Amino acid sequence: MTIKDIARESGYAVGTVSRVLNNRPDVSEQARRRVMEVVEKYHFRLNSNAKHLKQQVSSGIVILVKGSQNMLFAAIVERLQQQIEEKDYACLIYYISEQDNEVEQACQICRERHPSGILFLGSDLELFRERFSQIAVPCVLVTNSASELGFANLSSVSTDDEAAAVAAVDHLIALGHRRIGILGGWMEKSRAAHTRYAGCVRAFQEHDMRFTREEQYEPALFAMSEGYRAMQRLLDRMPDLTAVFAMADVLAVGAIRAIQDRGLRVPEDVSVVGFDGIELGSYLTPRLATIRQNRERIADRSVEILLGQIEQADKAEHELIPFEIIPGESVRTL
Repeated sequence: MTIKDIARESGYAVGTVSRVLNNRPDVSEQARRRVMEVVEKYHFRLNSNAKHLKQQVSSGIVILVKGSQNMLFAAIVERLQQQIEEKDYACLIYYISEQDNEVEQACQICRERHPSGILFLGSDLELFRERFSQIAVPCVLVTNSASELGFANLSSVSTDDEAAAVAAVDHLIALGHRRIGILGGWMEKSRAAHTRYAGCVRAFQEHDMRFTREEQYEPALFAMSEGYRAMQRLLDRMPDLTAVFAMADVLAVGAIRAIQDRGLRVPEDVSVVGFDGIELGSYLTPRLATIRQNRERIADRSVEILLGQIEQADKAEHELIPFEIIPGESVRTL
């Protein structure tokens, strides 16, 4: 009888069984009773030597999240934690600000906690180029590609941000829009913003349309309040714009509020397309048109790849997860 056998018979995940056996408080009484029924039925005893050895070898898997207002990250973190605990690993979650150095933070965590592996959400590739060689444990960039970095212990699972941005702008152009503004991140600090911006430029070029960064692009941190203020600035410069592509749904939510506060309507006066596919977008009025990243698949593959490197010394992988356009109600045909 093993922990996996108890999980199978009790109907609970391996991580839940592990928490019950270790007398952790974060378990419902119903789950605790059911697991202990199975334990007593088979006279199961936890192998304390094996448990002690596992604790000595590692303190678990770290999720390092850059930024605290990214709703896409919140959904992915929840899924990652579930998958990690089902594999009977401890899960340690750290949040840092968008201005912090995630690689420096990871180095410190490695010195203090000795994790088996690290999952990074939100990452500046330049920081990885500078210092990642100091990290020896397997790592995965989640939602950002590390394919160009060439580290043997660094994998990545992401969406093709450039192709997705092309698709978003193409969608607006196909609907007849020509005066299109872009709300995005600070490209000096955000790889996602840099890549999505390249996709926007490419889309305009492929349609032989003029694009001027100084007029049509407004940078902001990925937060609703930032989207609101950035949209106000963009409307001041482009009062005749008919559509906006926001590089994150949280920016799009703020933008819609700013548009409406100007006495304009979405989509009758200004169409809006977001990026991410967070749940909030489907409850807005109007429902947000967006590029949906498959967060469940991204999370699942990130954990699978990381555990392959931890447990089987697999080589680094760099996987692109397909995206889809969600039409929504926030765009119209001119």
